[in-house]
Amino acid sequence: MSTPHITLVRQQLLDTLTDLRNREQPMDVDRARAVAQVASVLVDTAKVEVEYLKVTQSDRSDFLEAPPTAPQLPAPSSTPTPHNPFPASVRHTLAG
Repeated sequence: MSTPHITLVRQQLLDTLTDLRNREQPMDVDRARAVAQVASVLVDTAKVEVEYLKVTQSDRSDFLEAPPTAPQLPAPSSTPTPHNPFPASVRHTLAG
């Protein structure tokens, strides 16, 4: 499960709107209403968080900031390093 983030909330709301507009298989209106109510509560919590940041004069919010990206692996290299003293391997086969 991913970390809750405002971008995820927005995407899910847009997906709900798409499902509602689907003429072949529209989303149940009561279910869409429930999604909208939950989204409204999330927006309200974000407003409270913004007010808290103002009052405390903080400059960060994990909910409103972009989610952290996963660390990337370094690019492959043929240069030996202390962590990878044998970066290239050679496969030998016997002919016969």
